[in-house]
Amino acid sequence: MSFISFPYEEKPSPIFRIVRRPIALVKVFSLKRKRWIEYTMIVDTGADYTVFPRSVAADLKMSIEKECREYLTKGVGGSERVFISTKNVLIQIGDCTLKIPVGFLDRDDIPPLLGRQECLDIFELTFTNFFTSFRK
Repeated sequence: MSFISFPYEEKPSPIFRIVRRPIALVKVFSLKRKRWIEYTMIVDTGADYTVFPRSVAADLKMSIEKECREYLTKGVGGSERVFISTKNVLIQIGDCTLKIPVGFLDRDDIPPLLGRQECLDIFELTFTNFFTSFRK
């Protein structure tokens, strides 16, 4: 059984002075660079699937035009175009390696979000004392 824990990320906030966000350090295998690239991702139990900014597609050697399907996604901020890859992506969280579906938003000003589909759903997650813990 694997276990890993990450401290929350602290960011300045104009409303609350400081906000703490649950994050995970996730390694994603880049076909372009032939190595693992580490991303700080927000652990988003409200996200149906994992989503990256558009620029990450190039790092993964993925063509949004040829290897993704376009959908409209809706959330608190309204609706966005999202491009869901037809290929799953290899990721690592601690010592756990997974092949998961991912999407790319058509912009680069959003943080990567770690979602439920074939990823968060397979872990026992706890959010305690400003730490996010993953147990499989």
